[in-house]
Amino acid sequence: MTVEPLILCENLVKIYKLDEIEVIALQGLDLTVQQGEVMSLVGSSGSGKTTLLNVLGGLDRPSAGRLIVAGNDLLKLSNNSLDQYRRRYVGFVWQQKARNLIPYLNVEQNIELPMIMSGIGARERREWASELIEAVKLGHRRSHRLAQLSGGEQQRVAIAIALANRPALLLGDEPTGELDSTTAEVIFEIFHNLNRIYGLTVVIVSHDPQIARYVDRVVAIRDGKTSSETIRRPTEQNGDSPSESGDEHHFEELVMLDSAGRLQVPKEIRERYGIGDRIRLEETSDGLILRPVAGAEPPVKRLTEPDEPPAAKPRGIQRLLNTLRRGR
Repeated sequence: MTVEPLILCENLVKIYKLDEIEVIALQGLDLTVQQGEVMSLVGSSGSGKTTLLNVLGGLDRPSAGRLIVAGNDLLKLSNNSLDQYRRRYVGFVWQQKARNLIPYLNVEQNIELPMIMSGIGARERREWASELIEAVKLGHRRSHRLAQLSGGEQQRVAIAIALANRPALLLGDEPTGELDSTTAEVIFEIFHNLNRIYGLTVVIVSHDPQIARYVDRVVAIRDGKTSSETIRRPTEQNGDSPSESGDEHHFEELVMLDSAGRLQVPKEIRERYGIGDRIRLEETSDGLILRPVAGAEPPVKRLTEPDEPPAAKPRGIQRLLNTLRRGR
């Protein structure tokens, strides 16, 4: 029996339009995430990872392609259905902890608030909030307000809030970006515990080069497409002796092909071998060989996604005020 993936992206395109300028954020991206995975999206600024996270979470609509999350076709949902999707299927954890938290409420009250807004009864929400508090290891802090918690504890509250409505998918936008390495390890441990207990699927956007140590799979995005993936695998050992490095896992990096069989060759490799806009593909008995072509033109640089979707230009009164200020 074939198990359907929780997330399926096929030839996904996202174009931001500002006046007559088009910024191509996702350029035919393909990605599959299985239910129960803990994985990360990485890439340089402008690669498209933030746009992809927003699209997966229903915060933004793709321009074209196919996107299925937990059986929902996000390109076909109405605005009302998209609101229901965000409320029912997705939880968000942000780098800025205050985005999820209300300072004058205590831990338990913060976690119960989304359930109150969803109309969940008092007994059910108290029981679920209590279970979540224990799951994020804050049982001794349930009556504390935010000012009495450390940054790591506040982020654990934010994780519990993200799970208040029992989502199938947890999306994290740099959830450990403001934390020290020791506290970050605790947060990732909690993600894995939640994954094991509730079968939660976790997708994290990160700039951390060490992220592969904490997740099962890392997918790199470059120029709006998936470029490569790094998979953490158990290290095979002889007998009971530990590996020489002391690490029980090793990492395998694979180049990803899109649905048309295309691959991305990283810029540093193209520059190292003098690869332009053409490449020679040779089939041998040992496999395939890629060779640069003499005289090929360097590839044309494309506009891709900024760190955040481009802000709209000022219009109306604001535009008039800006003009008057410049004229002074």
